[in-house]
Amino acid sequence: MTEVQITAEPGVPQVLTTRELDAPRDLVYRAFTEPALLAQWLGPRRYTMTVDRFDLRDGGTWRYVHSDDAGNAFGFHGVFHGTPSPEGIVQTFEFEGAPGHVSMDSVTFEEHGGKTTVLTNSVFQSVQARDAMVEAGMAGGMSEGYERLDELLESLVANR
Repeated sequence: MTEVQITAEPGVPQVLTTRELDAPRDLVYRAFTEPALLAQWLGPRRYTMTVDRFDLRDGGTWRYVHSDDAGNAFGFHGVFHGTPSPEGIVQTFEFEGAPGHVSMDSVTFEEHGGKTTVLTNSVFQSVQARDAMVEAGMAGGMSEGYERLDELLESLVANR
């Protein structure tokens, strides 16, 4: 397993992340695009994720909610831009607890030797918005989510 690499250059409203996964691109793409699989790995373990909608097409919308044991719920939503494919996905991302702070996220999936590198470029409306996301614990949440994704992919590979 590799660690997620996060780059946030000073003064640039962008976050670049890279993570290698021990699975072929088609399985990684499925984990990112099939709601039942997405709900099993996206986000920290302390939350249960419910996919409210997931219309995977150009102009399609998505929304999911993370809930904790205390009854708190945290919603996120966005719109897909372009046609999602195993090469990549482009979408907006907005946390409903901070409306109006939207990022544009591009995810690419690069396969090499049976493994897949996931590269994400998140562009924010301002450096302040980017910094708020980083300071809210983005690295920890992403790391835990990718650990969960490793577990899911291991199961998918074994059951191929």
